Amino acid sequence: MKPLPKFFLPVCLISSGLIAVAAAAFGFQAKEPLDAKETDAVITAITAGLLENSQFTHQKLDEQIAGKFLDRYLDTLDGGHMLFLQSDLDEFAGHRATLAKTTRKEGDSSLAHMIFKRYLERLDQRITFAAGQLKKEKFDFTSNESFSYDRKKAARPADIAAAQALWKQQLRYAYLQEKLAGKKDEEIVKTLSRREERTAATMRKFNDGQVLEMYLEALAQTYDPHSDYMGAEQLKSFEIAMNLSLVGIGATLHSDDGYCKIMELVPGGPAARSSMIQVGDRIVGVAQKVGDEFTDLVDLPLSQAVDLIRGKKGTPVILNIIPADAVDDSVRKTITIIREEIKLEEQQAKAQIIDFPNGESTQRIGVVDLPSFYAGEGFGKGSKASASVDVEKLLGKLKQEHVTGIILDLRRNGGGSLQESIDLTGLFISTGPVVQTRNPEDRVELGIDHDRKVAWDGPLVVLTSRFSASASEILAGALQDYGRAVIVGDSSTFGKGTVQTIIPLAKIMAQQGVVPGSDPGALKVTISKFYRPSGKSTQLEGVKADVVIPSLSDVPEIGESDLGNALPWDTIKEAAYQKSDRVDSALATLRSRSGQRLSADPDFTELKTEIERMRKMRDEKSVSLNEEIRRKEKDELKARRDVIQKARLARNQKPPAAYKITLKNVGLPGLGDRVKPDDAKKIKDSDPDSGEGDDLVDAPSEDFILDEAKKILIDYVGLTEAKPEVSQR
Repeated sequence: MKPLPKFFLPVCLISSGLIAVAAAAFGFQAKEPLDAKETDAVITAITAGLLENSQFTHQKLDEQIAGKFLDRYLDTLDGGHMLFLQSDLDEFAGHRATLAKTTRKEGDSSLAHMIFKRYLERLDQRITFAAGQLKKEKFDFTSNESFSYDRKKAARPADIAAAQALWKQQLRYAYLQEKLAGKKDEEIVKTLSRREERTAATMRKFNDGQVLEMYLEALAQTYDPHSDYMGAEQLKSFEIAMNLSLVGIGATLHSDDGYCKIMELVPGGPAARSSMIQVGDRIVGVAQKVGDEFTDLVDLPLSQAVDLIRGKKGTPVILNIIPADAVDDSVRKTITIIREEIKLEEQQAKAQIIDFPNGESTQRIGVVDLPSFYAGEGFGKGSKASASVDVEKLLGKLKQEHVTGIILDLRRNGGGSLQESIDLTGLFISTGPVVQTRNPEDRVELGIDHDRKVAWDGPLVVLTSRFSASASEILAGALQDYGRAVIVGDSSTFGKGTVQTIIPLAKIMAQQGVVPGSDPGALKVTISKFYRPSGKSTQLEGVKADVVIPSLSDVPEIGESDLGNALPWDTIKEAAYQKSDRVDSALATLRSRSGQRLSADPDFTELKTEIERMRKMRDEKSVSLNEEIRRKEKDELKARRDVIQKARLARNQKPPAAYKITLKNVGLPGLGDRVKPDDAKKIKDSDPDSGEGDDLVDAPSEDFILDEAKKILIDYVGLTEAKPEVSQR
């Protein structure tokens, strides 16, 4: 998920003598610039000390943590366990016993450079091997071989012969992928040769500072996945990411097994508005204008991939992607996005008033879409932005137009301002604690809604997904604890219940008169955890839905639990708050009715089949290298999707009357602008086998999840009592 600036708190846990101790240990003189080696040593020692003393768990860098640190650094370089040999690991293991001491007391990072040098040697061996195979081998895909692409937990090769066997299978897998994507043999050889050569050339350019950055990043993430060391360049990128005027496509990218994967779409950004990109898509190629040859992004360092995708405002970028829902990894789709400035205004809250058919009559409901808990700089000169203030205006309009229930849609909301999450929760409760924040010393602070004003006291559904994180989880968890809203959507939210702070190392050094020879970067460290009013942590487990609606995003790979070294879920003493009984008594009926609808709905029947297919692929973690089998599977899946597409078009129904409410028209009389029926949208067939000149295919642009949430809300409205009982907690 994207970093959230308002969740970074001031540092108050740093030992004031830490820098002085480090400086004295190395004999450095105040005001005297250090050379590169001395600078790296101080950065390493300070980073280790800060992680020990400032990180939430206060774990000492002992032999056990040092062992995990070494393993994580090895996985940073060789996540597929295909390069380093067992003999390499045996050699590196000799440093485990002393690694903690040499890192903490001496700032020694020589092991990082020794391992990186070995990595380059193994990488050169693989490239030489691959070049020989591509030059002489006739690639035949008639056998019943398979390739295990997920080797994160696999044993590393015993010797060079075992490694070469793995390299050959990996090369055959890559070759077949390109062949199934429609490329000719000569083009495939050229693509794969360039890919191998580019990877080696890129890694050879890594300087000592970049190697140290990878090494210390591995150390920080040994403590938890959100702690991080950022060198000077990475810190600049982080600051750019915090700037909402960033020019690009509006997507958060992540490196996943050599692929540049889309983890989040910025609401209102070019990618999100295009409707052609979705979370989970993998970008495999990029070009700067139509007709240019794609630059291959596979195995390219993420920072370089991002640089190629970013660019000047108003310029196009052409992306070659593997769609998240592709029937096969060989499927490619080419799209053009115009780079734009990502403006905060595009991320404002908005709403709809919907006259929803309900038997013989219609029922008016409201939907509030909140992309983030924004705060701070506003949309006009001297104005301030506030998600809670904006949502309160929208709620007032919905009440004025006599809606009977409201859905708060947080499915795309990755978080934002902590205070805004408290204030916005307060729009639905009279007063009371919303969040508890615990620091490493077990001191707990309450985030309380003091305002007794309630903007909406009627039936409320909060719609969440695996992408709902941080501030979204605080609001959803609090409203669930209070019994104030029915939580609907994926089985649970993301599960990020921690707080980080940014510690600029240069400022700390300056306090002790130590002058580094270069920018020492910064440390991002976890310093607190969030808890709900009930005392349950939002960490790891997230907020569980009261009524689950199946979706393709509801998978373990999306969430805190998949990040590695995540802090555990726990509980603290519950706060004193008033719980309403309006939800619990309705849940059994809501679940039953929703289950009956979904079991009879052909769209959800098809969705469940697709979910099961993807689950099976994840569990098998391997793919056939038989070309005939792969083509047959691909054709069968495409034919099945064509049938589903035609069936959806045949039953596509006219949507209910809906009216758009924005912050520009919220004060005007009437229902607002009528939402134009988008019965069908034009999409291009993503299967390259059918050629570039495919006709455009009509496909209904439906939101099955939101439609079912509306029906759950309608049910809830009918079940809700006018005056719920209140019990003291």
